[in-house]
Amino acid sequence: MKKQFLAIILLAPMLAVAQPKAKKAVTPTVDPDKKTIITNLDSRFQEYAGISKQIWNFAELGYQEEKSSALLEEQLKKEGFDVQTGVAGIPTAFVATYGSGKPVIGILGEYDALPGLATEAKPEFTPIAGQKGGHGCGHNLFGTASMAAAVQVKDWLKKSGHAGTIKIYGCPAEEGGSAKVYMVREGLFKDVDVVLHWHPGAQNAADAGTSLANKNAKFRFKGIAAHAAASPERGRSALDGVEAMDYMVNMMREHIPSDTRIHYVITKGGEAPNVVPANAEVYYYVRNKDRAVVQSVWKRIENAAEGAAKGTGTQVTWEVLGGVYDLLPNVTLAEVMHQNLQTVGGVNYTPEETEFAKKISETFGDQKVPIENAAKVKDFRDASESATSGGSTDVGDVSWAVPTVGLSTATWVPGSSAHSWQSTAASGMTIGQKGMIVAAKTLAMTALDLFKTPTLIEKATAEWKQKLGPDFKYEALLGDRKPALDYRK
Repeated sequence: MKKQFLAIILLAPMLAVAQPKAKKAVTPTVDPDKKTIITNLDSRFQEYAGISKQIWNFAELGYQEEKSSALLEEQLKKEGFDVQTGVAGIPTAFVATYGSGKPVIGILGEYDALPGLATEAKPEFTPIAGQKGGHGCGHNLFGTASMAAAVQVKDWLKKSGHAGTIKIYGCPAEEGGSAKVYMVREGLFKDVDVVLHWHPGAQNAADAGTSLANKNAKFRFKGIAAHAAASPERGRSALDGVEAMDYMVNMMREHIPSDTRIHYVITKGGEAPNVVPANAEVYYYVRNKDRAVVQSVWKRIENAAEGAAKGTGTQVTWEVLGGVYDLLPNVTLAEVMHQNLQTVGGVNYTPEETEFAKKISETFGDQKVPIENAAKVKDFRDASESATSGGSTDVGDVSWAVPTVGLSTATWVPGSSAHSWQSTAASGMTIGQKGMIVAAKTLAMTALDLFKTPTLIEKATAEWKQKLGPDFKYEALLGDRKPALDYRK
């Protein structure tokens, strides 16, 4: 026993020498220009939070964003941008430009609200009397962060004397109005090398995901009015036409690709039960990750409308209001954006924000997600690993016109759904505003990488062209119609 004890004592110094030394934590080196961007945006937090809150209060629906677009345009003019308004035949769309020469980097900004989601920025549903819309998708944050990022890039271009151009695209009516499709069709992106965008969300992520293609229209049935009791035989109900169409489309669901989404709402059904409705209207959406499937299913929906009209003795016409492509992912650009998002980090809550988030989370039922996730950045996933988003966006059309990349940040309490009162509430307070600044920093830093490293643009463009294929020809899903400026009226 003594010998063993002695051996251990003699061996101890040798073991101590043999143990590897603990490695010191290495802090990643951050480009000084990126540090400046982070510092500047932090210092202007209150200013940009105020702008986003103004747009949140405006809550203007698609193509009606007169105050929201004017506010952003005014801010950009003050910052030295040349602002072109009313582009692509849309009064509330604009393009703001600073700099000259190549490369040309574009940043997308949105600012339209959704109908029926007006609530105060509180952790319980508190309707705002008399207000039509609410920012349930956080576009008040979207437009503001994009502007803030563009301003930081402008400041760097001015200070460094670096060649290049930064553009911010003011994009209205993303929610079903497809404004960017008209902007693509008008050729507004033809001189741009890369486009950056972001979207409010319930998590921080920048990967190579895609989205659903989408086509939508309002079907309008015309019948003959009559007294529903005294002379019903003289009437032909437009509402019968709508209901017959809906019934046929609902039966069709069994016989279409299972990942297709069809949704509708009857927007006009008549005025009184004792009057046979002479006019009725139903609003349809079709979505699928493959736009060829969207087109195929859409044709069958048109056939159902015509059959319903014939069977009910009514007439039907339809107006295609929107149609968007799926997002074309770009792994090269997504990797760059993900690295910058990791550098910036997620959203950290104050005690007051934590209390707000807990109360919001209690409304989710069994769908709760740890609120601590707001501070985390999701691991990178390439195009083969990324799930298709359940939503659609007119950014899809932009991505088929120019290499495009985007991210989401935790502007809402983790577990929140888009287009909900919960996301509307968070978009109007500091949780949303903090996520907005995370996005602004990431966008500006990614733009900086592209300006400083032209080979990134070359690699991204090569990937984009390979995915397009040699025979690709852009044709808008909404055809050659003019912007549907009254689709929310």
